[in-house]
Amino acid sequence: MPRLVSLYIRQTIIGFLLSAAFVALLLHLNVANLWHLVTHVSGGWLAVALLFVFNGIVFSGVQFGIAVMSMARNEDDGTRGRFLPERVRELAEVPVPIAVPVRDRRPPPR
Repeated sequence: MPRLVSLYIRQTIIGFLLSAAFVALLLHLNVANLWHLVTHVSGGWLAVALLFVFNGIVFSGVQFGIAVMSMARNEDDGTRGRFLPERVRELAEVPVPIAVPVRDRRPPPR
């Protein structure tokens, strides 16, 4: 199996595990009285399933994006995309000339 596919599967599994933890935490903490709504309605299990699936899609996409973006590699120093503040140079003010048209102060002709 290609490395990219295995990376995607691994990050998707992590995203859905995070989704399960998030939904369980929402139900346990009873956010917006969600536990009561889910347990006292006939289709409450469907709401929990959809909440899990849609949050899983979002969390796995974010997880995969983070994994791919952290793979960036700088050829010079091998820092793998980490920000190094000591390499940031000081900003200098540079004057930029701007051509301003001269306005005619005479009143417009009538």
